[in-house]
Amino acid sequence: MKHGKKYVESTKLVEHAKLYEANEALELACKTATAKFDETVECHVRLGVDSRHADQQVRGAVVLPNGTGKEVKVLVFAKGDKVQAALDAGAEYAGAEEYMQKIMSEGWMDFDVVIASPDMMGVVGRLGKILGPRGLMPNPKAGTVTPDVAKAVKEAKAGKIEYRLDKTNIIHCPIGKASFGVEKLQENFDTLMGAIVKAKPAAAKGQYVKSCVVSATMGPGVKINPARFV
Repeated sequence: MKHGKKYVESTKLVEHAKLYEANEALELACKTATAKFDETVECHVRLGVDSRHADQQVRGAVVLPNGTGKEVKVLVFAKGDKVQAALDAGAEYAGAEEYMQKIMSEGWMDFDVVIASPDMMGVVGRLGKILGPRGLMPNPKAGTVTPDVAKAVKEAKAGKIEYRLDKTNIIHCPIGKASFGVEKLQENFDTLMGAIVKAKPAAAKGQYVKSCVVSATMGPGVKINPARFV
């Protein structure tokens, strides 16, 4: 793979065999964010579990103390008073069957988060094949299926992110923007890793956090010493 000049220059700042402390790694991630836009800093965590087994799933949601730096558009499936409550809490869209039809017939996808009250899951379930592959399907574990839709909207707007294993047993999450600086990124990183460690399945054996890497959108990966998460 051929990389651009900026990426090649950025890699010279990173010792690829070294396991950094989190603050050092985050500082390097910020330094290597040389694009003209405000790059997202991402965290990639490989866990010593097997996602093929139901008792070794790791999934949840956490509100980052400093947010993600991204404005999110929220769609809420609800009826009655909950529609207005969701809109008052900051949701861009709230309603029922009309939004289900809009998604199915028009391919409308102008939203980043989907929240649903439990009584609407019969409607939302029909969108499973559309929302599921995009990671947008509401889920009780992530707090996006809830009777308190207003609270869920406020959390989504405040920087709530969902973490879950992919098929290779890795969790990928944004932890903020390079412009946040090391201190705010560190707070977000510690919050995310604290939640992941707390979510360790009882069936998990051996080393839980196998590796942890942070990187800016266009920058190289920087390895963090996983020993600190034991």
